[in-house]
Amino acid sequence: MWTLLQTPPPPPPCGVQNPYSSRRISTAFGHSTGNDSASKSINLCLRCNYNDSIQSYCKKGELKQALQLLSQEPNPNQHTYELLILSCSEKNSFHDGLTVHRKLIDDGFEQDPFLATKLINMYSNLDSIDHARQVFDKINNRTIFLWNAFFRALTLAGNGVEVLKLYTRMNSIGIISDRFTYTYVLKACAVASLPKHKEIHAQLFRHGYHTHTHIMTTLIDVYARFGYVENAACVFDQMPQKNMVSWSAMIGCYAKNGKPLEAFDVFRDMMNHVLLPNSVTMVSVVQACAALGALEQGKVLHGYILRKGLDSILPVLSALVTMYARCGALELGRRVFDQMGKRDVVAWNSMISSYGIHGFGGKAIETFREMIRHGVSPSPISFVSVLGACSHAGLVEEGKELFDSMLKEHNICPTVEHYACMVDLLGRANQLEEAAIIIQDMRIEPGPKVWGSLLGSCRIHCNVELAERASRRLFELEPTNAGNYVLLADIYAEAKMWDEVKQVRKLLEAKGLRKVSGCSMIEVKRKIYSLQSVDELNIQIEQIHALLLKLSTEMKQNGMYVPDTRIVLYDLEEEEKERILLGHSEKLAVAFGLINSSKGDPIRISKNLRLCEDCHSFTKLISKYTNREILVRDINRFHHFANGVCSCGDYW
Repeated sequence: MWTLLQTPPPPPPCGVQNPYSSRRISTAFGHSTGNDSASKSINLCLRCNYNDSIQSYCKKGELKQALQLLSQEPNPNQHTYELLILSCSEKNSFHDGLTVHRKLIDDGFEQDPFLATKLINMYSNLDSIDHARQVFDKINNRTIFLWNAFFRALTLAGNGVEVLKLYTRMNSIGIISDRFTYTYVLKACAVASLPKHKEIHAQLFRHGYHTHTHIMTTLIDVYARFGYVENAACVFDQMPQKNMVSWSAMIGCYAKNGKPLEAFDVFRDMMNHVLLPNSVTMVSVVQACAALGALEQGKVLHGYILRKGLDSILPVLSALVTMYARCGALELGRRVFDQMGKRDVVAWNSMISSYGIHGFGGKAIETFREMIRHGVSPSPISFVSVLGACSHAGLVEEGKELFDSMLKEHNICPTVEHYACMVDLLGRANQLEEAAIIIQDMRIEPGPKVWGSLLGSCRIHCNVELAERASRRLFELEPTNAGNYVLLADIYAEAKMWDEVKQVRKLLEAKGLRKVSGCSMIEVKRKIYSLQSVDELNIQIEQIHALLLKLSTEMKQNGMYVPDTRIVLYDLEEEEKERILLGHSEKLAVAFGLINSSKGDPIRISKNLRLCEDCHSFTKLISKYTNREILVRDINRFHHFANGVCSCGDYW
């Protein structure tokens, strides 16, 4: 019997009376007074046993059983509550979390900083930042671990501004930051879109964290988010040790900031260091490949992904779908999509946007509806993709219906991006007044994207009055965006308002702004070549100019080609305007492709700006005159030229 008391059996399942309760054991020994030492020993032993059993249930994932035992345990210990909190988080049970929290307070653990840290993490994982804030506010002894937990919770909840304010307060009371603090505060800068990362960079440098790989990698990510590519590269180059995450961050920085060639350079450098890329790395490299429009390089990457067994990872497959579409091989992207065993909303969005940039609005809508039939709820990005597809295809009524369904059917509130899509949809269809009314009736502040969509539509239809209205707002919102000034000047030039063109050009010069030069990229025999407007650096430039002059002269003589000189922003002689038009980067790229590729091979070009009207007409004629298939991806969409016809139907 004494052995039985030393090692009591575990409690029975819930709902079954325990034959070894303290009352029964006391009776068995003939004791009835609570002051008896043997009775105290028995009760202490049983309390320990309940704590152990609760912890055991938690470790086995049996939260309900653990909670039922908790109600019978008069003195749960710290470790018991720790495991209960973790179990509530793992089970995603907010109600049980509140129950544990209340019991914890009743048992006097409210001021325990260790458990408070666990509670903040739990509430963060359960998407209840308000409860996490209550825990933080009530605790008196705040350790650095507690601060870090709350910083993490706020950052995940999108409250970056609050993190930065609390960080300043924490410093003022003498709490010393650790490596986790800097990581969360840097991420908060990105979340809050507040460029305070340079200040924090200086602080972590002073405290000796500039050699810490994880923090420096986070800093690269933040610099990338704000477009400070050179700063990110400087941090990367000065890192004494780099891991796979660091390399991936730098590749992603270049890929997301319009420097795909540099992304490939870093990728090659990484491979030379005998580091095998992971799925995150491959997503960034594939995105860089998509930006370049390098189909052959993309196929090589796809082969590598297959060999390394990364073809079961959804983000990688979604990136491949997008890459093939942006390289002009929509059918290959569709094949990857069809072979996916499982598709999340990102994969569906990739396919929808792929159809959109190729002008297949009907297919995009069909895919959008198929996604819903498969039980995948559309995300805000889904609507950006499908509305953009409607815009490029001129599907105005369908776009309106989809926009109306956002809130009514899917409980998604339209954002600035969705309104920008609607303005673009209506504007391209020359329904500019209705587009202006949408802006006027917006319940949120129209940002640069909305006004930019209106100005772009005014450029297509040469609406000077609305263009001036849109540009005034854009000059206030984006005073250093040269593209807005250039668009307005284009509109004035088409309207032959040369004095106004000069005024805009003077304004550009006064602000020290320069027009973004046109740049076209072309892949020939797995090599990427970049050609810029009026390019004199290419070793074949004389041959390129000669071919363009020959082709344009022959087509003009045959009555096929009439240069559209309206788009030249200078009041010059027609001959000089035509010479300027022949220097456009996409024409140079077409000629380069004709010279360096085999007869019959398709020519694939990507351009950083919108395809101008003259280049569009010229390329249509070249496709027929030379019997070549030419694919040009401009900043908005794909143009598939074949036999003198473009896939856009001259609607772009």
